Amino acid sequence: MASGKLFSRQRQTDIFLGSLRGKSRTISTSFDKLRDAAKKRMSKEAFAYVAGSAGGEATKISNRSDFNKWKITPSMLNDVSECNTDISLFGNHYPVPFLLAPIGVLDMAHPDADLAVAKASAGEGVPFIFSSQASVDMETCSSVMGDSPRWFQLYWSTSNDLVESFVQRAESCGCEAIVLTLDTTMLGWRPRDLDLDYLPFLRGRGIAQYTSDPIFRELMKTSLGDADEPPKLTWSSIKALIKMAKNYPGGFWSNLFSEEPRRAVKTFIECYSRPSLTWDDLSFLRSLTDLPILLKGILSPEDARKAVERNMNGIIVSNHGGRQVDGAVSAIEALPKIAAEVNGEIPILMDSGIRSGSHMFKAIALGADAVLLGRPYTYALAIAGEQGVNEIIQNYRADFELTMALSGCISVDEINTDRLQSA
Repeated sequence: MASGKLFSRQRQTDIFLGSLRGKSRTISTSFDKLRDAAKKRMSKEAFAYVAGSAGGEATKISNRSDFNKWKITPSMLNDVSECNTDISLFGNHYPVPFLLAPIGVLDMAHPDADLAVAKASAGEGVPFIFSSQASVDMETCSSVMGDSPRWFQLYWSTSNDLVESFVQRAESCGCEAIVLTLDTTMLGWRPRDLDLDYLPFLRGRGIAQYTSDPIFRELMKTSLGDADEPPKLTWSSIKALIKMAKNYPGGFWSNLFSEEPRRAVKTFIECYSRPSLTWDDLSFLRSLTDLPILLKGILSPEDARKAVERNMNGIIVSNHGGRQVDGAVSAIEALPKIAAEVNGEIPILMDSGIRSGSHMFKAIALGADAVLLGRPYTYALAIAGEQGVNEIIQNYRADFELTMALSGCISVDEINTDRLQSA
């Protein structure tokens, strides 16, 4: 239930009495312990890809630490025996003010990948934002979600035909919004990945949205003529070819002796993003769909104003979890000025650094309508698949509801800057 008797009290009871009832938790309620447990389950390459950030990772660190610049001021003797954590975005009602962020290459965390997340999010009614860099295509994920909410995150390809195809497929899959990621027109400098010489896409991982797309498969026929040239045989190249064969649709043995897996990887690398993208290009995307369009990666009030002026429907204040620019402003630090500029004209979401219910509360108080969870659910997926994601959603919901109630609020609408003071 999204409102009424406190969900959080029942969740705590289930946890406290779980072992007495013969039910054990699969994940820790502590983010740091969750991350450490996931690290033991993941390959060193997988953990580096998920946990790593740009440069010295100063941005990732400040994403979390800057929440401490704000303190919650609880209000006492309010009847909080019933709370309502519902929110409404673009005419759709959701049970909690958080969504599951688009995370690429989820098969690096767990073999069930996006499919496990889709099932868990559907079970809790929490929107899942499909990634362009998914390990499982959007049609397959949508097929297990029923009427539960889902959005689609778009990386703008060098091919506008491919962009159009992705948008059309998202509409057909019942996605309720398009999230255009702006801050990854090229990869940031990520030492953890570079030191391991590892980029998953070069092994054919995280390109399921592309290999399942008819336009992309047409592009494969004409792009990069050197795709037919066999690679030099080294132990690393042999392992890469095996991975490509496993990850490409179809049979492993036929793929192993086919040029198609290598051609798909090369085509993807060539076309997946467009560094030349400008504000003027947004009119093309707007012409493709009537779905709400949100711009993800906004960190300045000036860019927020441009989004409004170009008829975008929402923005996501984000620095990509610190993965793109080392030393960039933290998302929570950027949020208040952006909220003041937008002044309620369009919804504002926020990600990067959300690790607790109090973080959600502070973000909403500072102007966000909702937040996105990323690494936490990825680590939960690595530990326990669908069940892990289900538990992390329930834990964050309970933590947020408790923070809200103990601060004297009975609805999300009551959370505002009056509830905070600067440290």
